[in-house]
Amino acid sequence: MPMLYKPSVEGKEVKPPQIPSPGNNSFLGDIFTSDAPKEQQISCGFYKQEKGEPLVYTYDYDEMKIILEVEGEYYISDETGYKVSVAPGDVLYFKKGTTITFETTGYGYAFFTGLRPNGTA
Repeated sequence: MPMLYKPSVEGKEVKPPQIPSPGNNSFLGDIFTSDAPKEQQISCGFYKQEKGEPLVYTYDYDEMKIILEVEGEYYISDETGYKVSVAPGDVLYFKKGTTITFETTGYGYAFFTGLRPNGTA
């Protein structure tokens, strides 16, 4: 089976679709999803959080993110109060059931992989 490929102009360089958020400043788009049975599928893509209202999201699946770009300050915190200021190259793991808050004074851009079917974030 051949590998799948998306050049940067169809992936990282394209602003992901807007997702429902308090300030309409959150964007997420799936790029690939595995062919596994639905309960075992993994999806990957890009997430962007822009300046404005923080996004609070409770994960109903496991997800990992790699921070690619940050302008200004980009903070990610969990429901325990643990808060980090992230930078390009940082890697995060959000376990199923975790509630995460994303907030930035500029923008943050990340690549993610989640244990979920396409379009179900």
